[in-house]
Amino acid sequence: MLYAIVDIETTGSYAAGNGITEIAIVIHDGDKVINFYETLVNPQQPIPIFIQSLTGITERMVENAPLFDEVAAHVHELLQDKIFVAHNVNFDYSFVKHHLDQRGYELNLKRLCTVRLARKIIPGLNGYSLSKLTHQLNINLANHHRAGGDALATAELFKMLLERDNNKVIAGMLKGRNREQYLPPHLPVEDLDNLPRVPGVYYFYDIKGKIIYVGKAVNIFKRVKSHFSNNKASKQKQDFLREIHRISYKECATDLMAHILESAEIRRLWPVFNRSQRGYLPRFGLFVFEDRQGFKRFAIEKNKQHFKPLYTFNSLNEGHSWLRQLIKEFGLCSRLCHIATVCNEEMPAESCKDGCAANDGHERYNERVESAILWIDEQLPTFALVDKGMDDNEESCILIKGGNFYGMGYINDRLSLKNIDLLEKQLEPLQDNDYIRNLVYKHAAAYPEKCVSF
Repeated sequence: MLYAIVDIETTGSYAAGNGITEIAIVIHDGDKVINFYETLVNPQQPIPIFIQSLTGITERMVENAPLFDEVAAHVHELLQDKIFVAHNVNFDYSFVKHHLDQRGYELNLKRLCTVRLARKIIPGLNGYSLSKLTHQLNINLANHHRAGGDALATAELFKMLLERDNNKVIAGMLKGRNREQYLPPHLPVEDLDNLPRVPGVYYFYDIKGKIIYVGKAVNIFKRVKSHFSNNKASKQKQDFLREIHRISYKECATDLMAHILESAEIRRLWPVFNRSQRGYLPRFGLFVFEDRQGFKRFAIEKNKQHFKPLYTFNSLNEGHSWLRQLIKEFGLCSRLCHIATVCNEEMPAESCKDGCAANDGHERYNERVESAILWIDEQLPTFALVDKGMDDNEESCILIKGGNFYGMGYINDRLSLKNIDLLEKQLEPLQDNDYIRNLVYKHAAAYPEKCVSF
């Protein structure tokens, strides 16, 4: 069995938008080096200053170097029928495969990551970067951050790992499509093995323990595994894999609950790698407050984190349209509702009968406002969506109250379905948004037999 131990230097962190500036390949038989190849490469694009400082490879150095087109055939030939080995293998492999694919050369090799191998074969070390490993294991690392120096040091590290592999870790990683070949370098395989095969929500964490991604799944294990089953060359994919250090999860009884929890958690945490659903956050709400003269006043405002609106809207126009309906229906003052700057400027006859409604005093005016609030509650549905629980002794429950999503949880008997105050105490309140609301309404329409109205 032969190994191709590879190291590359590049113009950036992802293959789709960056070039290779240097490549080194050490052909190793597990005991000794039998071939060594190294060359600078002209990436045909600028090399960022900070990368020039890190690697020492300047644009002048690569000016007359061969293009990757000129070395691709030889690189492909060297790698064929070998085990591809690298320190953080998915990074190097994604670059080499991407650039070979662009030149018409197919690459499909088994891979070994010396970061993951070292963590398993020599646990308990103080760091597993190449520089830290070589320092702790007394391996010569000459010309660090150059392809040749790093590849030769990785080859020496790999030989040491082969010698110390008493538990046949390497053979296990090479067996079939072992997940160790494609998992992010810092993610313990135990995190994946411990995932359940049930609906729920999963969380990816970075090195500092911060949640960087939240996802939902019908089968948590399969969905998480699918994140790592390809090695796309895009910046987003490579940055994503590089940052993942840990996984946790929360099980849910149903797919719908997993959808809801994911949406609520994304809006609570706003993880850096969650880019979907941002447009679903309602921007405006209908609020009611009492001014210094004692008048209760409606207003359409941008949603506020610590104030719960009576209802939410995606646009200011939608909110104002709703408010004009209330003004007309209940004879409210358009000025006190922040629709007009002067009393009755927009809706004189409909909003104030026999003069401004506010002329009756705040107590009588507030009665109109309370009637409008009651009407809103009556117009908007209140119901519970009841489904299977985590086991046979409970049922899951999702509550819509006054048209808004209230929260969800689990109940042990149906007595609480006869008393909404009792039911609320058993559920976990979650932030309402249009996306969740639409999910629940759609499910309720499809399965009316699951709904309990209040």
